[in-house]
Amino acid sequence: MIIKKICIFADDLFIKQIRMKYLLVLFFALLLSFIPQSCDYDLNDEYNLQNTFNLKDRSLDRVLKRGTLKATTDYNSTNYFIYRGEPAGYQFELLRAYAMHLGVNLELVVNNDLSDALDDLWTGNVDLIAHGMTITGKRNKIVDFTIPLGQTHQVLVQRRSAGIKPPVYDDTHRGIIRNPIDLAGKMVFVPRNSAYAERLRNLQEEIGHKIFIVEFPRDTEQLIEMVASGEIDYTVCDQHIARVNSKYHPNIDIETPLSFPQNFAWAVNVGDESLKKSLDTWLESYLSSSQGKYVYNKYYVFPRSFQSAYRFSTAKNGKISDWDDFIKEKSQQYDLDWRLVTSLIYQESRFQPDASSWMGAFGLMQLMPETAEMLGIDSTSTPEEHIEAGMKYLKQLDARFKDIIHDDNQRLKFALAAYNAGLAHVFDARRLAIKYNKNPNVWEDNVDYFILNKSDPKYYKDSVVFYGYLRGDESYHYVKEILNRYEHYKNVTE
Repeated sequence: MIIKKICIFADDLFIKQIRMKYLLVLFFALLLSFIPQSCDYDLNDEYNLQNTFNLKDRSLDRVLKRGTLKATTDYNSTNYFIYRGEPAGYQFELLRAYAMHLGVNLELVVNNDLSDALDDLWTGNVDLIAHGMTITGKRNKIVDFTIPLGQTHQVLVQRRSAGIKPPVYDDTHRGIIRNPIDLAGKMVFVPRNSAYAERLRNLQEEIGHKIFIVEFPRDTEQLIEMVASGEIDYTVCDQHIARVNSKYHPNIDIETPLSFPQNFAWAVNVGDESLKKSLDTWLESYLSSSQGKYVYNKYYVFPRSFQSAYRFSTAKNGKISDWDDFIKEKSQQYDLDWRLVTSLIYQESRFQPDASSWMGAFGLMQLMPETAEMLGIDSTSTPEEHIEAGMKYLKQLDARFKDIIHDDNQRLKFALAAYNAGLAHVFDARRLAIKYNKNPNVWEDNVDYFILNKSDPKYYKDSVVFYGYLRGDESYHYVKEILNRYEHYKNVTE
C-alpha cells in the first residue's frame, strides 16, 4: 500500500511538472506573439532578446527622460581640461558629441581616482565612466565595457640623462631599463587603485623578484611630471598617454613596454544594456568618421598644437585667466563665486581687455557707456577697475529681484539675463509668464521660454509687454552658456 501511494504521489508530481512546463511554453509563446514582427527585428540578435526579457533595464530611457547624460572623467591635459576659458580634451569632446547625438545636456563629474569613479557609477551618481579604462579580466566582472576606443599597452616612464635624446642613446645606456627584469628591487610609483599596480604585482610573480610598488595619491600626469623633475625615478602609464606627455617633457623615456596590447573603452553598470547598445552603435560610427579621427589625432597623434594649450590650461598651472587672483579677492567682497565671475568675463570678452562691440559695449565686462559712467569707469580705466565695476553691476541687478525671487540659484539666472538683455526685457518676460500660467520666479521652462520667444510678434506685441522686440535667443543661450562653463570651472578649481 505504501509503495502504491508513493507511486501515485510520483505520478501526480510528474503530471504537475508536465503541466507547469506546458504553461511556461504557452506563456513565452504568447509573449513572443506580442513582439513586433518588423523586417528589421532579428530574433537571433542577442541584444534584442536580452532587452525583450530584461524588463528592468531602463538605462537609456533614464538618460533621455532626465535630459542629461552624467559622466565621470579624469582631469588632465589629455582627457579633460580648461584652455583659455573653454573646456577641452579627448574624452570631453567625445562625451559632448554623444550627448548632442542623444539631444541631452552633458554633466561631468571629475574623478582622478578610479575607485571614486566606480563608486559614482555603482551608486547611480553617473551613467558612465569615460576615463579610457583599459579592459582587464577583473574589471570585466564589475562593469560592462563599450566597444574599444583604441588600443594601448603599459610602458615604463623613466628619466634620461640631461641632453641625451633618442636615438643617440641605446639600450646599454647607463640608467635606462629595457628589460622588465631589471625593475627588481626598484621603487615604482603608480596612481592608487590603478591597473598599473595590478600589472606590477603580476610582473613580480613573473620575474620572481620584489618590486617596491608605491600606490601614490597622484594622477598619472602628476607622476610623469615627478619623473621628469627628478622627484621619483619610475612610473607606469598607458602608451598613448605617455606619448602625449613626452611632448611636454622631452627628458623622459617611454620605450620600455611592460604589458601586451590592451583595449581601452568606456564603462557602464553591469546590465545597462540599452545604454551600452546606444554607446556601441554611436562609437562605431563616430570613431570611424572624419570628425572622430580628427579629434583623436588632435590629442594623441599631433599634440604639438596643444603644447600651448597645456601651458595655458588649468591642468598645468591651475589658472583660468590672468586676473584670477584679483577676481578671487574682489569676489569675496561682493559675495560672488570667483569662477562664476570668470565665466561671465569669458562670455563677454574672451578675456580681452580691449574688446568692443558694435553696440558700443567695451572692456572685459562689456559694459555699455551709460552703465559704465554710472559705475564710475570709462575706456581708459584699468582691467581691474572694469572687473570690479562688472561685479558691482551684477550685484545691483541681483538686488532688483531679491524681494520677489528668494531662491539664490534662480535669482542668479534672472540677474545674468538682465546683465545681457536689460532689466526691462526680463520683467516683460515675467509678465508674459504670469499671463500664460507659468511661474514668474522660475527661469527654466518658465520665464526663459518668453525671453527666447520675445522676437515673436505673438509675444512682443502682447499688451503686457512694455519694451517690445528682443532677439531673445542670444539672452537665452547667454545664461545657459555662462552657467555650463561655470560648472566646468568648478570641476577643475577650488
